[in-house]
Amino acid sequence: MARYIFVTGGVVSSLGKGLSSASLAYLLQSRGYKVRLRKLDPYLNVDPGTMSPFQHGEVYVTDDGAETDLDLGHYERFSGVSAKKSDNITTGKIYNDVLKKERKGEYLGKTVQVIPHITDRIKQFIKNDSSKEDFVICEIGGIVGDIESLPFVEAIRQFANDVGKKNALFIHLTLVPYLKASDEIKTKPTQHSVKELRSIGIQPDIIICRSERPIPLEHRKKISLFCNVDIKNVIETVDVKTIYEAPISFFNQKLDIQVLNYFKLKSKKPANLKPWKKIKKIILQNKKQVNIGIIGKYVELKDAYKSLDEALTHGGIKNNIKVNLVRIDSEKLKVSEIKNKLKNLSGILIPGGFGKRGTEGKIEAIRYARINKIPFLGICYGMQMAIIEFARNQLKINKATSSEFDKGGVHIIGLMNEWEKSGKKVKGTDKDLGGTMRLGSYDAILKDKSKIRDIYKSRLIKERHRHRYEVDISYKEKFERKGLIFSGLSPNHKLPEIIELKKHPWFIGVQFHPEFKSRPLNPHPLFSSFIKAAKNHR
Repeated sequence: MARYIFVTGGVVSSLGKGLSSASLAYLLQSRGYKVRLRKLDPYLNVDPGTMSPFQHGEVYVTDDGAETDLDLGHYERFSGVSAKKSDNITTGKIYNDVLKKERKGEYLGKTVQVIPHITDRIKQFIKNDSSKEDFVICEIGGIVGDIESLPFVEAIRQFANDVGKKNALFIHLTLVPYLKASDEIKTKPTQHSVKELRSIGIQPDIIICRSERPIPLEHRKKISLFCNVDIKNVIETVDVKTIYEAPISFFNQKLDIQVLNYFKLKSKKPANLKPWKKIKKIILQNKKQVNIGIIGKYVELKDAYKSLDEALTHGGIKNNIKVNLVRIDSEKLKVSEIKNKLKNLSGILIPGGFGKRGTEGKIEAIRYARINKIPFLGICYGMQMAIIEFARNQLKINKATSSEFDKGGVHIIGLMNEWEKSGKKVKGTDKDLGGTMRLGSYDAILKDKSKIRDIYKSRLIKERHRHRYEVDISYKEKFERKGLIFSGLSPNHKLPEIIELKKHPWFIGVQFHPEFKSRPLNPHPLFSSFIKAAKNHR
């Protein structure tokens, strides 16, 4: 039977529950145990698929096509375990499932209530598809005290009783702030947060205290006393310079040992922190640096391109170089400023996105990268912008555009359901936006003697997609005659997956999102090759 670890948060959000859960997962794995991670989100959206990145950060996509919370990206990057649809659920999805059953009469005329119907559905989610794991770590989104989180907290309280306290562990992550004016560290917010949690019926077994500076022993003893937690289980986590220090920090604090002690388990083998120490050294101490420009419309919010940022860092790790990310707002990028703003970049990346805003800035940046032989990587929407740029400036199709943001012009890019498999155009629809994209892992066949084939060292690849629009395959020959090669296609040869420019040191566009499969301990080959090219461009 699996053992369950529930991670809750208090005082404020964004303290790092996801990173804490992911770090603990790695440490338990390193000691010989099999781990699964899950996220329960309290918002009413069915999934984050239609939410703005400014609201939610990036939408992380799993192999089986789920649009999920970005914390699942942390889980995968740290643990190496691929997440599934069954690893993320929202309040909206839970209510949706319960109400569908009610409409079908499956509750036999009973009054449908939060308890037991909603809480039972949450408990079902926690336990489902988890029989082979030693540990299931469940992160509860939001903070204790939020109205939205109450059903989840109640459900995990019930769940612990159902499986027995010896099989369930509660970890509570709180903020221990430092007040500069009085030069004091304050434990009162943590005390109040734990009091709130206990009022709902949950006594935390371990408290993780997030602080910007080390917490003195006397303060930890105070938390131990007032929160009824053993001093050994009051774990401090001081702000780190890179998230990849987190496993090292928690190892030093013996978090994994305390978890095993709670469950009366022994370590099967010593934990291995050498890979993380090596990564830390490369990121923090390496004097070799390379500047990579990310040109998009969500650059003001760091979490909007979280997996992308990390994948570029992983490429730097592989090449033993520090990657400096230069964020440029494509909406504010004027043609007259292109040269000045991009001249110090060794690589240019256009990320995924939706809508018309910022398209002209992206197109001009791609033109600059193409003409000046700067390594370029276009991802999803970025590849489509590269197609439009080339069509306009090389094929002389002046009105080349996408039906996503221009109903007129020549639609080089169109909605997936605007194209039949035969290539004949059919009427598209944008009536429903949620769950209508090509989502999850799809195959691609790579062209012989192409740069992308050399990078992947394989003819068949599987990558994750998240998009509605496709490049019109009927233009393939025209592009290739001018030197833009369609070097990756869907197995039926109808959907362009990868493009590359012949007479350019490194110019590649991909329809998928390779960043979702990159790991610090196993960098994605596409990002490794891109950073290598940028490194050589310097």
